[in-house]
Amino acid sequence: MYQYDGYDQAFVAARAAEFRDQVARRIAGQLSEDEFKPLRLKNGLYLQLHAYMLRVAIPYGTLSAAQMRTLAHLADKYDRGYGHFTTRQNIQYNWTQLKDVPDMLDILAEAGMHAIQTSGNCIRNVTTDAYAGAAGDEWLDPRATCELLRQWSSAHPEFAYLPRKFKFAVIGAAEDRAAMKFHDIGLVAKLPADGGTRPDYDIWVGGGQGRTPRVAQLFEADVPFERLLPTLDSMLRVYNLHGRRDNKFKARIKILVAEMGLEEYQRQVYDDMALRDLSIFDVAAEEYDRIATHFDLAQVAPLADLTVEGTGAFGDWLSQNVMAHKVPGYAAVSVSFKARGAIPGDATGEDMRTLADLAERFSHSELRVTHRQNVVLPYVAKSDLAAVYEALVEAGLATANVGLTSDIIACPGLDYCALATARSIPVAQALSEQISAVEAAARANGEDPSGPTINISGCINACGHHHAANIGILGLNKAEKESYQITLGGRADEHASVGEILGPGFSAEEVPAVVDRIIATWKANRDAGESFSDTYRRVGKAVFKTAVYEEPLNVAA
Repeated sequence: MYQYDGYDQAFVAARAAEFRDQVARRIAGQLSEDEFKPLRLKNGLYLQLHAYMLRVAIPYGTLSAAQMRTLAHLADKYDRGYGHFTTRQNIQYNWTQLKDVPDMLDILAEAGMHAIQTSGNCIRNVTTDAYAGAAGDEWLDPRATCELLRQWSSAHPEFAYLPRKFKFAVIGAAEDRAAMKFHDIGLVAKLPADGGTRPDYDIWVGGGQGRTPRVAQLFEADVPFERLLPTLDSMLRVYNLHGRRDNKFKARIKILVAEMGLEEYQRQVYDDMALRDLSIFDVAAEEYDRIATHFDLAQVAPLADLTVEGTGAFGDWLSQNVMAHKVPGYAAVSVSFKARGAIPGDATGEDMRTLADLAERFSHSELRVTHRQNVVLPYVAKSDLAAVYEALVEAGLATANVGLTSDIIACPGLDYCALATARSIPVAQALSEQISAVEAAARANGEDPSGPTINISGCINACGHHHAANIGILGLNKAEKESYQITLGGRADEHASVGEILGPGFSAEEVPAVVDRIIATWKANRDAGESFSDTYRRVGKAVFKTAVYEEPLNVAA
């Protein structure tokens, strides 16, 4: 994995020192909250309902065992013993005190971490496939590109105050495991046509969620490496020039591209490139080559390629949480934070230390955070799978549901977030209890426990990616009551689509019964082996709407 050099370390240390002074002035009353707000947002600090929230960057979801221990330490010393892993592969601390934040940033800087650009109208944390460098179906590791983008975008003088926040995702395989098409700009890194060592790219633009969800459009295919940064830079420049600043709900690039039209947007980008001296980007090739050495798989020597089998709970875990690896003899192990009734994405300090220990013992000291709020041990020898499983069982982290319906995405919602209009966590917990029981019963009967994906957001900003789920749940405030709108047919993979609103909303108590009916309708109408998305596309919304609304719901008192 990438390790900070002297420049990186000096940069984050200087930013931490700068913010320490700004916090001191705020506490002393020398800065008002209005004056302090843009300064704290540049350093990942939000003011939430109950306390400050610090969002820590985990660039492209990759971190070391030592860094995970640092996150555990922060959770125990400065929060309430846990952190929340997010859909941007970051971690949030929801109970921080302002006086402690400078110390937290210093500790992060010493560990090669930071909170820079995890908030504000800037380029946010670049995300990628959590199995990058390990997945058996991968063309090439996209993380070198992610690191190049991190360096290019950090404190970029032109892009510090964009019309709105800006999000990148990069993948390097045909299967999209990073919701790439729901990003402002998505990149598909591919083997170069000229046989060289640096990728070609398909560039997608205008994806996003929120009030006006959009699937990205293909901006240009087969862009050679030499034109990547010049093209991205001009794409951001055109957006920065024309993006709406008078209405934040219309400020994202997806709105600009839709209103301007893709062809006109392309023309302006290419015109901007033609007027500039692009030689300033020539340094990118040498820097990419340097970065790529940090992701060299030579350190992962092939092993005897064993066949590991198991029965019972161990067999379920092997089937659900273990993924094929590109290096013979290895597997990638996913660790679920979605135990029955758990809060999606929440991990205690003890959980984090356990994972750090396992990474050191079994995974080349490396971990990944997924956009589905779980963690991956990317380099586990197949001969060690039984030992890893036993350790996870002992720690209460062996839930075998990665990719199942109970692997729910949920934002913190109204329990924490000042922007939220409804709670997400209690709904996620109630669904987890119900669905986990159904999955366990299916396994006991020798049936396939798989089903649709479920994502939950506590407001229209869609931090829970509800638009991109087979079953999306959006919490709204209707006449001062929580109302949950259901969307169906969304998906976040290479066939990305936006879910359709099913109809009027429901109370929190009704949501489990609604989801039960939706799943039952899918099972009654599916062809053999058909996914929820394929069934929904084939039979249409009306079938599900009739099933949900025609008869009164049975809701426990």
